[in-house]
Amino acid sequence: MSNLKAMYTTVSKDDFPQTLTITLGAESLVFEKRSWTLDGEEKGLRYGENPDQPAALYALKSGALSCAGIRWRGPEHGIVSRLSEAQMIQAGKHPGKTNLTDVDNGANILQYLCERPAAVILKHNNPCGAAWSDDIATALDRAFWSDRIAAFGGAVVVNRPFSRAAAEMVAANYFEVVAAPAFEEGTVEILKGRKNLRIMELPALARLQDMPQSAFLDIKSLADGGIIVQKSFVNRILTDADFLPATASTREGVQVAARAPDKAELADLRFAWAVEAGVTSNSVIFARDGATLAIGTGEQDRVGCVELAVHKAHTKYADVLAFREQGISLYELKQKALADSGMQDLLEDIEARTRAARGGLIGSRLVSDGFFPFRDGVDAATAQGVSAIAQPGGSLRDAEVIMACNEMQPQVAMVFTGQRSFKH
Repeated sequence: MSNLKAMYTTVSKDDFPQTLTITLGAESLVFEKRSWTLDGEEKGLRYGENPDQPAALYALKSGALSCAGIRWRGPEHGIVSRLSEAQMIQAGKHPGKTNLTDVDNGANILQYLCERPAAVILKHNNPCGAAWSDDIATALDRAFWSDRIAAFGGAVVVNRPFSRAAAEMVAANYFEVVAAPAFEEGTVEILKGRKNLRIMELPALARLQDMPQSAFLDIKSLADGGIIVQKSFVNRILTDADFLPATASTREGVQVAARAPDKAELADLRFAWAVEAGVTSNSVIFARDGATLAIGTGEQDRVGCVELAVHKAHTKYADVLAFREQGISLYELKQKALADSGMQDLLEDIEARTRAARGGLIGSRLVSDGFFPFRDGVDAATAQGVSAIAQPGGSLRDAEVIMACNEMQPQVAMVFTGQRSFKH
């Protein structure tokens, strides 16, 4: 290709049919292909995961399933798949597959965070940062500063009307998408200052509270052309009381129990477990005061995932210090320090403060999407100052893991979720 940049601006024409029907036994689901009239031209998805992959978006048009007594989501639950021209306030470079799946995963997370204003910033279908607070601007600001590096070029999804303060924050940074249930007066004009920003008004983002009561047919396609169908994940932790006490028996039959989390710890564990529903496994999340601090994503081993999240926390903490105090990123500071002794002194000071603060993880809470098969993951987390942990439970070494928490001074709390939250 003579112009490599052209691949990102070229729209891939798709030849997928207008309708798609899935028949399961005696019942059928009928989907319709979606497109939009933008700039006088009918356009479907820009492209799939990569520019050379044609793709099409389908929305459920009719049909319902009654499999195993499960309440399945129907056409009335459409959010991203029902995106209309009117809701696409600014199309920018009209959306491709990854833009829509990021917004969809934002809704997937926010369905469990309805009680307060909440914001999620996502990229590559994983949250970079998430927070809830008393207003959207504060929640978005905290989500951004939890990982401003990863947030670059991400998608912002919120569950309350977008405020002017939130819009000014977005306009000052680079994002690909903003999705909100509504936009307060004057906010759209601010956001349109970023001409390629995709601005989506999705009223259903304010009505997500009913979604946790239902499931959808989750379809996984295999490389050999086959498929696996499953019931979608449904979070069982909707209140603090839904956590289970962490108790287990040793091989000698001795019963051990972990300290129960206090009210603030429970609130953070429930918040982080909600965000966990949108993170690729293996994963762990460090959080404190209603905001994520570090998210370990997609690792093959549990302790490695904790170690990755710890490394990210230290890097992001130092980067925030560099950016706020010197106006440059940590990387830029390191580059300048190679040739400037003054900058080297500044770098060493920032690194020392980061180590002292343990990357901002002191007093944080940790959730893990799977149980701890060994105590090493817990030891790696508690060494950073974690005060409470939530994990599914059910490991042969649950007693050993609980004792690892009990050995810490002060004692670390632990609860079980009673369910795993893998996402692949």
